[in-house]
Amino acid sequence: MTAELIRVVLADDHPVVRAGLSALLTSLPGIEVVGVAATGREAIREVITTQPDVAVLDLQMPDLDGFAATRELARSAPDVAVLVLTMFEDDDSVFAAMRAGARGYLVKGAEQEEIARAIRAVAAGEAIFGPGVARRVLSFFSAPPPAADPFPELTTRERQILDLLAAGLSNAAIAHRLDLASKTVANNVSTIFTKLGIADRATAIIQARNAGLGTESP
Repeated sequence: MTAELIRVVLADDHPVVRAGLSALLTSLPGIEVVGVAATGREAIREVITTQPDVAVLDLQMPDLDGFAATRELARSAPDVAVLVLTMFEDDDSVFAAMRAGARGYLVKGAEQEEIARAIRAVAAGEAIFGPGVARRVLSFFSAPPPAADPFPELTTRERQILDLLAAGLSNAAIAHRLDLASKTVANNVSTIFTKLGIADRATAIIQARNAGLGTESP
């Protein structure tokens, strides 16, 4: 990439959007559109052929979606920065795109200056997000980590039974609550004792309550 000119490949499956974005990017100083594509596979071919500095990709494209195209470009053209420009702004799409290798994420409707700034930023090796997306990304990383599972050795069913046991339910009551045979509950309780290295019900209840289980009323 030269300091004077940023070369861009643009991929979007809607002809009107593609033409509009191409005209917009071409009008921006220091940016040259060197290829356009309507599908993910076309985008990859254009990138491999033209070796741009930035690939601006939509996420919803036929043939190969933007997530898969981004992953392939991260493998086959790692020096090309991917900037996602899409209608989708849900957390799953944002984080899936970033995990795939995108350096930036904008939502369609972004202002011309915002798009130009994002292209220049990702071309320079920075990560950039649209305002609404950035708030959610920051919120995600600033949120406290989820509490660790205090009994990772237990299965989901065993943990469920331990929770009810800690709430004071008998084996028969647990069996009724979970629609299980009493013998099944008894076998699970024995397995829980073995896995936790405890010998009796009272100790199991104490450990479970100390870990925050057993809050449900019998």
